[in-house]
This record gives sequence, structure tokens and C-alpha cells, in this order.
Amino acid sequence: MAEEYERRHATDVIKLHVGEPAFGPPPEATRALVDAVRAGRTAYTCAEGALWLREALTAKLARINAIDTTPDRVFATPGSCQGLAALMQSMAEPGAELLLPALHWPIYLQQCLLAGFRPVFYPLGGDHLPDLDGIESVATPATRAILLNSPANPTGAVLDRGRMSDLLHLARTRGWRLISDEAYEQFVYVGDHVSFAALERDQRPEDRVVDSVFTFSKGAAMTGMRLGYVVTANDRAARALRVVQEASIVAPSTPIQHAGLAALQRWDAGQDNAELVRRNRDGVLPLLVGSGLLGALPHGGWYAVLDVSRTGLDAEAFAGELLSDHGVAVAPATGFALQPRLDDAGRVLEAPAAPWSRHLVRIAFCGDPVALRAGVERLVAFAAARSGGA
Repeated sequence: MAEEYERRHATDVIKLHVGEPAFGPPPEATRALVDAVRAGRTAYTCAEGALWLREALTAKLARINAIDTTPDRVFATPGSCQGLAALMQSMAEPGAELLLPALHWPIYLQQCLLAGFRPVFYPLGGDHLPDLDGIESVATPATRAILLNSPANPTGAVLDRGRMSDLLHLARTRGWRLISDEAYEQFVYVGDHVSFAALERDQRPEDRVVDSVFTFSKGAAMTGMRLGYVVTANDRAARALRVVQEASIVAPSTPIQHAGLAALQRWDAGQDNAELVRRNRDGVLPLLVGSGLLGALPHGGWYAVLDVSRTGLDAEAFAGELLSDHGVAVAPATGFALQPRLDDAGRVLEAPAAPWSRHLVRIAFCGDPVALRAGVERLVAFAAARSGGA
């Protein structure tokens, strides 16, 4: 939509609808990619990825995430998106249900359906954090796994250790697998990032239930290079995932893995990038809080969810008028709250958005600071004009 507007009107759009960061990959990663291609380091690796990368990832997981694992349980993947999809495929079974947050990254739902799971949506509280009682109320005997995302897309909510312990206890008690998407691990502005798998470090590997997913797209800004990694709970989970990877990708790109190894050695670059996004959050988003469009600053991630109900417009109309009249693109959050109805065979009959999402929009605050400020100022002015200056 934003790109079509630019083509038709020959003008630039301030793109707050997509999470493309203002920063790029570490130069070391780019050089490592080019050097690998030029040197002919382009042959297959195994389905899990090169051992030298998985060993480096294992060391990072122990040092940064307090996750105790081995290279045999670590998989390099063509982006964390593919890793999540493969992980779901490796654990799905006919009729099984996967618990997803009511407000979620839309790709989760697509992956869930393609894997053969039936999606069930658990409620979030006013702070956008998972509601433990609500999760128990929607779970059924067919529930096999729960997906949790902290820091979260689209809300920026960050789980604290206490709530994580309660969620992990629930999963263990009910015999569920727990999928932890930690794409934004370096982008936490209130508190600290805690990995779910660190909380079961003292469990025997065969008793662990947490599968963790990470990416190079955020901290290392390798968005288009497509590299992520999955840490399986135990050897049984690793064997199942290995079958999926062999059948679907054969092996991840070897030159990209060399870039990933170089990026791992520049972890500090991700910290610098996180500081830029934090400054965006602290310097610009208070305008949205002050205008009543945003309840509080997000605690992590790259995104914020705004409530535009005071304008009298639903999310689609708000986004359309903001783009056409002011050249600012935002994402209607109805797409983050789809709740499909399935028939007995698992076919999607319809996919309406939850009614409570009709006035929500998502913005990204990871981009250029000057453009972000200009876009937010236009958004706030537009919302004020539509709501009568209230």
C-alpha cells in the first residue's frame, strides 16, 4: 500500500508500518559473506548448519542467555521465521492445538495452520502480558504447545522472571511444549531479557520442554540475509526437527553462516543498535502517550500498538487517511488479531479479526530518528484533528 502510494504520487512515504531498522549489519558480517563467496566456501553443510557456527552459538547461548545446551541441539536456519515453521511442523499431530497470543505476529498463525495445528488464542491483560488464568481457561486436552514471545511483536511487552516461572510451571504440569520466540532479545528497555530455557537449566535434558528461537535480523540487522537459529529442548526434539530441515531446506546457506559467525563476534554492535532504538522510544513515543493514543511506553522490541478509537475511525480507515492525506504508513492491528474458524478437517472457513482490535494500529520505532519524529508528529496532529482536538 505504501509502495503503491509512492509510485502513484512520486513522493516518499514515512514508513512506520514495517520493522526495517535504521542500521545495517556489522561490516565484519558483510565482509565475511563476500569473502566466503570469493573463496569458494559455498558447499553444503549438514541440515543443522555448520558445526563451527553451532559451536559458537552454543557458547553465546551459555554466556548471554544462561542456556545450557550442546551443538547437537542447535540448528542454524534461514531466518527465525523458517525455524519457527519447521519447529511447529516437527511437533504437530492430527487434531493437536497450539496456544497463540490473542494479539500476535500474523506469521505465527500462518505457520500454525500450515503445520497442521489448530490455533487457540489465549488472552492478554491490560499490560499485554499473558493472562495465566485465561490460558488455563482456553486450553483443552488437545493442547500440545504454547508459543510465547518476549519482547513481543506487536506490543513490546516484556515478561518478567516471576511470570515466566508460572508459565513454565503450567506448561510442564500440563505436558505442553513451550516455544519461546526471542527475536528481540537485545531490545529490552525496562528490566532484563530472560530466556525461558534458562529457567529449566537444572532439569535433565530429556525432561526439558522449552524450544527457543533466535535471529540475526534484529540485533545484527541482517534482515535480508535470512539467518536464525533454534535451540531444541532435548535430543528427541532435535531428531524430529532434523527430519523437517533435511526435507525442507537440505541445509542453510553456507556463506550466510560465515556472516553469522562474524556477527556473533560483534555482539556489541547489537547493543549499540538497541541504544538507538531506545533513544527513539524515549525521545519520540512520549508524544503518543501525551496524546492518549498510547497507554505507556513499550518495555521492549521495535513496535507500539496505538488505540485510535477517539478519532471515530477504525484502524483501516485511520491508516488509509493518514497515508493518503499525510504520507505516513502505519499497520492496522486487525491483521495481528485474526481468529480463524476451522471445520472438522482443519480447513479455514473464515478468518475475522477479533472485534476488540478494530481501533488498533501498530507503528515501528526502529527506523531513522528524523523520519520517525516527523511521522509521529503528523500522526498525532491528524488524530487530534479527527477527534476535534480532544
